Amino acid sequence: MTAFVALLRAVNVGGTGKLPMSELKAICEAAGFTGVRTFIASGNVVFASSRSEAGVKAALEAKLADYAGKPMAAMVRTAAEMAAVRDANPFPKAAPNRTVAFFLDAAPPADAAEKAVGRRDELIALGVREVYVYYGDGMGQSKLRIPAAAAGTARNMNTVAKLAAMAADLQERKPS
Repeated sequence: MTAFVALLRAVNVGGTGKLPMSELKAICEAAGFTGVRTFIASGNVVFASSRSEAGVKAALEAKLADYAGKPMAAMVRTAAEMAAVRDANPFPKAAPNRTVAFFLDAAPPADAAEKAVGRRDELIALGVREVYVYYGDGMGQSKLRIPAAAAGTARNMNTVAKLAAMAADLQERKPS
């Protein structure tokens, strides 16, 4: 069994995509995942499965679509991948609540940072399947738009670290 982290896009943010975390837990259990735990009410869930990452994503998105009556995107990472995202943070001295990783399904294009618009003091760096952004003055006033990250979902580095720890703990317990 492999521990996974799934990050749902546009869940319980700005009045859109209402999904109680108790329902998300039940959806994951119905998909056959074990050791299911959610973290904060923004679509973060950790679980174990014997399926591949692609199989986990397909099963979860199918169950979410059944629940919501429309497609719902989920970005999926293994416990090791989530730890790698945390460890690869190119802005380690920056405030973790002002530094985010946009999770994507595939590698960002090499020109993703150059094609960003509305940039002021934000710093952008590319990861394996992530785009990292440090919002110097905070996200609230930012006008930054990164076209390559539009289909992804962002989490701040505090959340990334917590989810990496939760997934590592689940992986160490070797759920069956």
